[in-house]
Amino acid sequence: MIKSKSLLSKIVDGGLIVILIIIAITCILPLWYTLSLSLSSKAAAAAGAVTLWPIDFNFNSYKQLLQDSQFFKSFWISIQRVVFGAGLNFIIVPLMAYPLSKTVRDFKGRNVLMWTLVFTMLFNGGLIPLYLTIKGYGLMNSIWALVLVGGAQTIVFNIILTINFFRNLPKSLEEAALVDGAGPWYILTKVFIPLSIPVLATISLFSIVYHWNEFLYGLIFMTREEFYPLQTYIQQLVVSVDPSTMTEDQYKRLSEMSNRTLDAAKIFIAMIPVLVVYPFLQRYFIHGITLGSVKE
Repeated sequence: MIKSKSLLSKIVDGGLIVILIIIAITCILPLWYTLSLSLSSKAAAAAGAVTLWPIDFNFNSYKQLLQDSQFFKSFWISIQRVVFGAGLNFIIVPLMAYPLSKTVRDFKGRNVLMWTLVFTMLFNGGLIPLYLTIKGYGLMNSIWALVLVGGAQTIVFNIILTINFFRNLPKSLEEAALVDGAGPWYILTKVFIPLSIPVLATISLFSIVYHWNEFLYGLIFMTREEFYPLQTYIQQLVVSVDPSTMTEDQYKRLSEMSNRTLDAAKIFIAMIPVLVVYPFLQRYFIHGITLGSVKE
């Protein structure tokens, strides 16, 4: 027989629902405000009159971003950077995390390699040696400078996350595979990786967000504008506008636009890819929570 909930349980459930609604609103409101600000006029934005709805609705800020082909070139460079960066992350992290998840008895060089990785995460040579290294390898104005340097910034943290996940998987699974004659490659690809989709989806999302939002290395390693990733190109739009080379229509649009509306347009455009990707990975987060709640 199913018993009805007590009054206290109903009050607690109602309170939790209210709290979740408030949290959802606090997450949505900044996005909505940013969109409204980007669609408002210069005067309304400068006066701080924009709240939840655009004032003097217009697309001038977006026209400024979309008026030339360089925007789409930079967009394509960022897509390549995300695909290559997240792909390398997805391949390298399991390959390193699997042996490092073993004990010292199973992998004698584990501690040395692990401390080497942790050292690189805590200490680095600085920006100038990094620049000289990339230049020495001939990677200036190359997509691989962005992929490799950006990937190195987050890969150790992702490896540590994956190591902890591998260690929590039932040991009996690997032992059963060994009894059946499976080798390390088979165990990794056929046992560990299929069970590790939640953590791999998580680290892939971390990598995607980092590669998409990072703009500093584009300024450092790219000497020409046509090689800028999207975030670097957008960051440069405000400081690279030359009124002397603008047409009358372009100058009119620029006069109708303030830095606040342009910044809002940049932020909103930068959020769109992550907002599109995140729902597809969210189900793996939930699946990961379910796996973690079951003990052997």
